[in-house]
Amino acid sequence: MAEATATEVQEQAKQTESQPQAVEARPVELPEVADKTVKIPSGQIDILLDASMTVEARMGEADMRVCDVLQLGPGSVLKLDRKVGEPVDLYLRGIKFASGQLVVVGDQLGVRIKEILSVQSA
Repeated sequence: MAEATATEVQEQAKQTESQPQAVEARPVELPEVADKTVKIPSGQIDILLDASMTVEARMGEADMRVCDVLQLGPGSVLKLDRKVGEPVDLYLRGIKFASGQLVVVGDQLGVRIKEILSVQSA
């Protein structure tokens, strides 16, 4: 079997490119595609109203060394990066969606929502 030189291979490639290749074309029938949009009948959206989601209220953060964290115990005070009166950030699934103010309701803490953030500012 004889080996082709690089020049011969290039020449054969040029000849192949210049010759039209036969291509068989035939019509294709496609089945009808069903509408894939989800249409929720009136009243079905109500099932989402009972779904629960965790909302986080972040009052601040603290950077600490591991040895300092290990020394924390009952009665320890953790100093945060916020001051009294500064807003509390509210997060839903890790995305900030509102800010509020810490309040006391009875003997429990709560957050009074002051601002719902728009998508652009969140």
